[in-house]
Amino acid sequence: MTKKTVLITGCSSGFGALAVKTFQQNGWNVVATMRTPEKDTTLGELENVLLCRLDVTDEQSIDAAVEKALAEFGSIDALVNNAGYGGHAVFEQFEMSQIQAMFETNVYGPMRVAARVLPHMRKQGSGVVVNVTSMAAEVGLPFASTYSASKFAAQGWSEGLALEYAPFNIKVKTVAPGAYGTNFSAATDNNFTAGDEQLTTYAGQLAAHFEGLAAQMRQQGGKEADPQEVADKIYQCVTSETPIHNAVGADATMLMDMKNSQSREAFLEQMSAMLVPNR
Repeated sequence: MTKKTVLITGCSSGFGALAVKTFQQNGWNVVATMRTPEKDTTLGELENVLLCRLDVTDEQSIDAAVEKALAEFGSIDALVNNAGYGGHAVFEQFEMSQIQAMFETNVYGPMRVAARVLPHMRKQGSGVVVNVTSMAAEVGLPFASTYSASKFAAQGWSEGLALEYAPFNIKVKTVAPGAYGTNFSAATDNNFTAGDEQLTTYAGQLAAHFEGLAAQMRQQGGKEADPQEVADKIYQCVTSETPIHNAVGADATMLMDMKNSQSREAFLEQMSAMLVPNR
């Protein structure tokens, strides 16, 4: 049987690197992409793993990576849009250039890559696209309102894309991780010391509150949450029937249960009590 091929973005660390190993261990060809592949010391040594430079904000690098993938393996059966980064600050503390940069990576980046891969999937008559989002795509988070905006956009795009491309036998899904050690402080744009005294004092309170809350949420079932769960969920979404939206982690599952069991207004009130200190 011909091996299938997956292209994954953001593979330098975290969920992306784990996803590369998970697919490779299950017999897939893997195109592992990152902005600086010359820094990789492990993934490029794996059998049937093609290491490529790909910056989701650089269209030429996307074209080159897709061409290399097709030349090496002949097809791209799955795309995992994992590259992205967060940002912790009160909205006013972000420069507009920082907000635009976040959308360039978290929203337009996956769109650019999908735009290059979808024509091939349409031609071959099948494919799966998995977009890694976040709990922040399900509720607008204080201290991460800009990040939430980018993930809400990615979530809405994914949902529309899933309906739009179903007639071509192309499935589109999202994986929304909860709090893991790889995704609270890593790959973030933190700017919470900017602004006047009132703003910086409030931002400091939010920072301390969220750091403590994230630490609690990472302790799922009495132990540190394992990011391999996210890689396993990505693999499951590619290889089996799953819903369009897929939460990962006990905290993310709890959030979705809370959201689905009450009105939106009641849910947001509950979130406010949990997430905003000294309200």
